[in-house]
Amino acid sequence: MDSSSEAHGRHKCAACFRQFNRIEHLVEHMRTARHSPHDPRCALCGKHCRSFEALRDHLGAGGSSLPKAVNCAAEFAARGCTLCLGVQPGAATLRAHRANCQLSRTPPLMARQPPPPPQGGGGGGRVLALGCKMVGAGSDGSLDVCARVCVVDEQESILFETFVKPLIPVTHYRYETTGIRPEHLRDGMTVKQAQRRVQELLLNGEQPWKARTSRGRARALVGHGLDHDLDALGMDYPAYLKRDTATYPPLMKTSRLSNSLRFLTQTYLGYDIQTGHQHPYEDCVAAMRLYRRMRALPHPKNAGDADASPASADQAFPAWRQREFERMTPEELLRLSTPDYYCWCLDSIDG
Repeated sequence: MDSSSEAHGRHKCAACFRQFNRIEHLVEHMRTARHSPHDPRCALCGKHCRSFEALRDHLGAGGSSLPKAVNCAAEFAARGCTLCLGVQPGAATLRAHRANCQLSRTPPLMARQPPPPPQGGGGGGRVLALGCKMVGAGSDGSLDVCARVCVVDEQESILFETFVKPLIPVTHYRYETTGIRPEHLRDGMTVKQAQRRVQELLLNGEQPWKARTSRGRARALVGHGLDHDLDALGMDYPAYLKRDTATYPPLMKTSRLSNSLRFLTQTYLGYDIQTGHQHPYEDCVAAMRLYRRMRALPHPKNAGDADASPASADQAFPAWRQREFERMTPEELLRLSTPDYYCWCLDSIDG
């Protein structure tokens, strides 16, 4: 707690810098805010933000018109990277960093054939990305059915890619965005065949019942709107193995709604996708790159919360320790706080 706060009888949160009249209000704030070392943080003042969008607003990055920290915004405008929101020592360093930070679009590999299926489901590393393209079914064409599926590995190589023949009649091919015509689906795999192949790649030889509780050889699955894609394939996958860029809290809006994959790619990777005819390979690559960027963030790996099941607020700040918490400093309270989500940086610990 700084001296100005003490002088005015205020209690300042060590993470977001909010001030409270009573110490019990600060404790309740820490119980609900779930600050942790895994929060997106301002590289200039150290403020914790709930999401990268909130951090962008704080820094005035990307033309944000919301209220911001004036000092931080001025420094960031001179030395900050608008993609990763990091701050560099000088203009020359910033130019070199930006050249590495901004990625280029990988064109859809329309003519590329997937490699032969690996023996025993091996190959592909510990993480795969899944992307599906939907066509319309139902009387008005609004029912999404999977017509194309793609799976890539961390090196952005295609492990599986095919057209899928829907189980029900297609009433709208959405050609303007999908590029899919009836002749593409005529000789496509059935949904069941595509489901079986994707499941083989994901489980990697692990028994389905075992993967429910213990990862073993099973792979983490990256994507955007994974539940929607898996539902279209008639599949389920353990929640602790999903890495969904649509529901990952640091990548969501300040309103806690999902951002589109197109927005995330343009904002955090620096290039555009989903223009013209869209290929699921491009979505897989974008989701995988976002995942790798989030996984590489330099968070403390020994913060006491490196487990797959984040502690609940009641576990981190139980009511029976209230008196003890009220005698702690804001910094000590912050050290006890844990996130309410699994941070992807912890995947680098698991290898």
